[in-house]
Amino acid sequence: MATLKEKLYQMFILGTEGEGYKQALKQGLGGIIFFTKDIQTKDQFKNLINEIKSESLIPPFLSIDQEGGRVERTENIHNGKKYLSAKYAYQEGPEFLAKQTEEISKELKDYGINLNFAPCIDTNTNPNNPIIGERAFSSNPDDVIQGEKIVSKIYSQNGIIPCVKHFPGHGDANKDSHLTLPEINLSLEEMEKTHIKPFKSAIQNGIDMVMIAHLHCTCFEKDEIPTSLSHNAINYLRKTLNYNGIIISDDMIMKGVAKFGEPQAALMAINAGVNILIYRNSDNNIIDIIEKIYQKAIIDNNLQDKINTSFKKIENLKLKYLI
Repeated sequence: MATLKEKLYQMFILGTEGEGYKQALKQGLGGIIFFTKDIQTKDQFKNLINEIKSESLIPPFLSIDQEGGRVERTENIHNGKKYLSAKYAYQEGPEFLAKQTEEISKELKDYGINLNFAPCIDTNTNPNNPIIGERAFSSNPDDVIQGEKIVSKIYSQNGIIPCVKHFPGHGDANKDSHLTLPEINLSLEEMEKTHIKPFKSAIQNGIDMVMIAHLHCTCFEKDEIPTSLSHNAINYLRKTLNYNGIIISDDMIMKGVAKFGEPQAALMAINAGVNILIYRNSDNNIIDIIEKIYQKAIIDNNLQDKINTSFKKIENLKLKYLI
């Protein structure tokens, strides 16, 4: 039976930079996210994964952002070969998209990856979007839905959890949430018609994980609160879209959310209903965030309930994918 502390640690996916992950794995860390710097050669990467698995108290999510094109983490071992980004793969037609996704799946499976933060199902309506662009299948939500169905199905069939992102849709942004908090000033009706539509479809088709963006959507919050920390946005996901799977944050070190402070931003996210938080590194500061939340959880029954709910969802998903 997992302890409260182990359940809380299960709610975090950390990067390797800072090396705090090594100790955190022994406390029950939920998972690791890998970046290009972690993947120098095939053997080295497989050894790193095996080492992480052997150090883990609870089998971890082994995760990556492998979209193709601009967001591809295995470039050091591909000898110049690149996968196409979502836009160009989709333009090549459904057979090409399926074949490329099959290739990515088999490669990731071979390394031991079990979670891919893809597909990106933002509808790219703003041609000057600095963060999405070719990462989106299309500027038409119906095309995005078709692309998502192909990609998510193939990942699942290969034993890799697909995670659709970035709810409620980063496609109209004119700023990069790595650097600041973009504002999406559209009515809920407009968001539903264009940006939320692919997420609604993915949820109806049983998607297991949705990544929530660091965006200020005025249809959910009048004040400058990112969707990742917003009760209203998460209630919409749960109650209006009837989503029962895992809600995972985008990287909590991004400037779009970091200004809320540590561990305040993490606490706000958990209290709003986020189930897993990603931090791209694992220095002492990030381990300290988890420990501070644990100290608070000991005496906070509401926080304990949130942790228990998240842990159950995480445990069920890991069982489903035999992790």
